[in-house]
Amino acid sequence: MANYKELEGFSVQTLATDPDSPGWVGSIFYNSTSGTFKTVKPGGIAVGTWASGGSFPTSAVERMGGAGTQTAAVSVAGNNPATPTFDGVYEYNGTSWSTNPNSYPISVFGLWGSGTATAGLFVGGNTPPPSVTGATNKFNGTTFTPTGPLNTARYYLASSGTENATIAAGGTLPPAYALTEDFNGTSWTEVNDLNTPHNQHSQTGTATASLAIGNNPASNIVESWNGTSWSSNPTLNTAKQTTSASGTQTYGLVYAGEFTAPLAQTEFWNGTAWTEVADLSTARYGGGSLGVSAPADNTVIWSGNGGSTATEEWLAPEVVINTLTTS
Repeated sequence: MANYKELEGFSVQTLATDPDSPGWVGSIFYNSTSGTFKTVKPGGIAVGTWASGGSFPTSAVERMGGAGTQTAAVSVAGNNPATPTFDGVYEYNGTSWSTNPNSYPISVFGLWGSGTATAGLFVGGNTPPPSVTGATNKFNGTTFTPTGPLNTARYYLASSGTENATIAAGGTLPPAYALTEDFNGTSWTEVNDLNTPHNQHSQTGTATASLAIGNNPASNIVESWNGTSWSSNPTLNTAKQTTSASGTQTYGLVYAGEFTAPLAQTEFWNGTAWTEVADLSTARYGGGSLGVSAPADNTVIWSGNGGSTATEEWLAPEVVINTLTTS
């Protein structure tokens, strides 16, 4: 005997608005407002786009140290067209920037940040003519506290991790370095080198699972850190330097940079291959970006070459709604 399902089929749920949570993925529903049948597919970082955020308070470039998330970020030091270096500290709440009354301990550019806006770590930098530093400073959301410096002073390095567990690699004095140092919350220890010297690159991940991305001169090279050593990784689609990145070793974004001209390109890493996704609205290099403990779909970039004050946020929907059509 036929049962009810065989006689009547499955019911299609009627909704007045499109759902926006992953629990609906795979569903078909009827939207009573638009009068259409729709299906719910997975969203995520690969279908994200950039949107404008609040303007950065000053024209700045050259690797400001950044840490935090899209709704709680901090930007430290850098330089701008009028001043070779500055020590300003700015905070972003997801809508607008404000000035922190406490300055960074030194005026530098070419430093790097990791961690969060209330537990951040900022390392390295350069003050012309030059005066390269290995200075390391912790930030608690209000003030900076100096801690053990790098064993080798450098700038244009990159780091990944947290306030008390960070890996810092590459950089330049000059020359460009393959040096890698590990931070345990108090001091730095030199560990295994990169396979290729890197500078003006970016890093994403943690102190034990990181990617070093790009190089100067512009390169598509990517190296992977497993907590002990570096190994070659699938390369970027486009060679670039002075990039920004966020996410993990297996799920992340690299964006902006330079290859003969500023780039708006964004590439998505799924743990296996790089795929080009939505471009930035403003092509740039040397801008500020988050400490890489932030998830890839919680990304923000600010400022950049030429004194730009543009801030952009990466928005990735959790689901994609498609309207069903007939022909």
